[in-house]
Amino acid sequence: MDGDFGHALKLDSLRDGERLDLVADEKERAAVCDRLRLRSLDRLEAHVTLSRDGPRVHAEGRLKAMLEQSCVATGDPVPERIDEAFEVQFLPEPKEGRAEQEVELGAEDCDTVFYDGGSVDLGAAIADTLALSTNPYPRSPEAEAALQQAGVISEAEAGPFAALAKLKKGSDAP
Repeated sequence: MDGDFGHALKLDSLRDGERLDLVADEKERAAVCDRLRLRSLDRLEAHVTLSRDGPRVHAEGRLKAMLEQSCVATGDPVPERIDEAFEVQFLPEPKEGRAEQEVELGAEDCDTVFYDGGSVDLGAAIADTLALSTNPYPRSPEAEAALQQAGVISEAEAGPFAALAKLKKGSDAP
């Protein structure tokens, strides 16, 4: 992920409550776009407040992006606008072979990034957050027709209630 939207922050210079506004330039957007296999990425920015508790760094803010993906059914462009809150915490990489250094993560810790050394890469974490924020199955307005033409049935047609309706319809026949 390094080089995409890299914004390494040195731990010894981080201030508790520090606010950062990160805006990806054209080269950074192109690298993230390529990595995430997007058609385009016209905007990527994050407004972040940092807090620190010893080696733990907490980043909380808002991610904004304008992008375009390819429809999963037709390949047509599907525009998407992202504007959502995020939280990421950075923890030191656990040392190998030392049970007392193991870190157990729960569901609330799913946005945890481990770091090794004297800096954290906030930009890489933001790019990863963007990847998780995009629609995993973008569909254009023509997707439904293309799927039907290809013989793919909808969830409603394949679900258990559809099967019951077919059974009922069959039992109502004279």
